Amino acid sequence: MCKTKPARGKGYTSGESCNTLVLMNDVEAKVNLDTGEFCTFVGRHYLQVISTQWKYHLLSIEGVQFSSASNNMYPLGSFNTNLVFPHPSGSVKMEKEIVVMENCPS
Repeated sequence: MCKTKPARGKGYTSGESCNTLVLMNDVEAKVNLDTGEFCTFVGRHYLQVISTQWKYHLLSIEGVQFSSASNNMYPLGSFNTNLVFPHPSGSVKMEKEIVVMENCPS
C-alpha cells in the first residue's frame, strides 16, 4: 500500500512514531524519539526494567507541570545518564537529563 507524505505541519496524522534502540549506561533500551519535546521522559515501570538503581540517582523537580495530549503527567524526579545511539558508520554519545514520570506508559 502506498502512503502519501502528510502536508507540512500535519505529520502527526500519519500515525507513525520514531522508535529506535539506544544504550543507556550500557543497557539496550527501545525509545520513542519525539523531536518536538523540550525534555526526555520515561515511565517508572519501563525504567525499572532497564535500571533497578534509578531511584538512588533522582533529583527533585519542583514547580514544573508536565502534560501530554492534554493529560497531566506526574514527575517523580530527574537524573542524568549517558545515551549512545548506535550506528554502523559511527555511534553518537550524549549525556542527557531524563525526567521520570509516574503515569507514563513507556
